[in-house]
Amino acid sequence: MPKTKKKQSLAEKINVMRASVMGANDGIISVAGIVIGVASAQSNNHAIFLSGIAGMLAGTISMAMGEWVSVSTQRDTEKRAIEKESARLDGHYDEEFGYIRDKYQATGISEELATQATTEMLSDDPLDVAVRERYGFNPKEQTSAIAAALASMISFPTGSILPLVSITMFPQDIKLLATVIAVIIALVITGYAAATLGGAKRGKAVIRNVVSGLLTMLVTYAIGSLFAH
Repeated sequence: MPKTKKKQSLAEKINVMRASVMGANDGIISVAGIVIGVASAQSNNHAIFLSGIAGMLAGTISMAMGEWVSVSTQRDTEKRAIEKESARLDGHYDEEFGYIRDKYQATGISEELATQATTEMLSDDPLDVAVRERYGFNPKEQTSAIAAALASMISFPTGSILPLVSITMFPQDIKLLATVIAVIIALVITGYAAATLGGAKRGKAVIRNVVSGLLTMLVTYAIGSLFAH
């Protein structure tokens, strides 16, 4: 029989979407800062394009490796937590039972009901329940470091394309302004998407995203202007 393809868990899907949105956002801001800074120092489109491409490649590798290291570290930490909790259940079951019961009771339910709930939950899947209650994550929902790295590797250069094309394709007299406007629009979209994904307030997230992008471009523009010739 052919093997059935394993479906992605909700945690895995969210992890990939998060890496994609943040990768695109970082690509927009990072490369926009680079090309704005170089463009403020000189008008050579070839030099601006090369600096943007270099920033895109460096950022792509950096983001992908950063996601891989970050998620791998999280997975290692979770694995260690599961091992520790398994040892606790084997050697100190009554203590773990009491910890979970007390946690339930602290929410306002009676001791009798908390004891009953703890007994029923631990009789079904003790390790998963104990890990979730003590460490706050579900051992069955595992995220993939490779998937996060690939998502960043694709999304960072995708986001980088906008400022790179804007700064090199628009006419000389409007290219800086056109790039800033294009970047602001893109940051509104990624800020809104990130807030929606994380369940945060969209307005504040968009404002923070746009402000961070504007500050980045302002700083690199100022530095580039110091070396203008």
